[in-house]
Amino acid sequence: MNLFQRITYYGIGLIVGSVFVYFVWGKKGATFDYFPNARVLKDIKNDVREFSPEALEQMKSLELDSASISSILSNGSVDFKNSSPREKPCKMYVVDSESEKNVITLTIKKCDSISTINNVVRVAK
Repeated sequence: MNLFQRITYYGIGLIVGSVFVYFVWGKKGATFDYFPNARVLKDIKNDVREFSPEALEQMKSLELDSASISSILSNGSVDFKNSSPREKPCKMYVVDSESEKNVITLTIKKCDSISTINNVVRVAK
């Protein structure tokens, strides 16, 4: 078998395998969250979400609701420099979300299955 035939068979197998993987994993809704930022945000979104009384007051004054917080958790980024991911018994994360006019920062205490939003701050750009 010459080189051209090997490359042809490889290409055909690659295309068939890619189509198979696309349809199987596409229907499952599988996501591949390999980077630390994506893993942390996914864990927080999947936990039961609670709000501290201070966070509820801050959300009310900033005119934010739980849908806004969900959007921040979907589009935000974890500030690992200001977070404490190895703290015991609960980890502490700082999540930032930038918009055109300001930055909203959430301080989240993540325990086993409960994520508590402790602080919500808006900083103008």
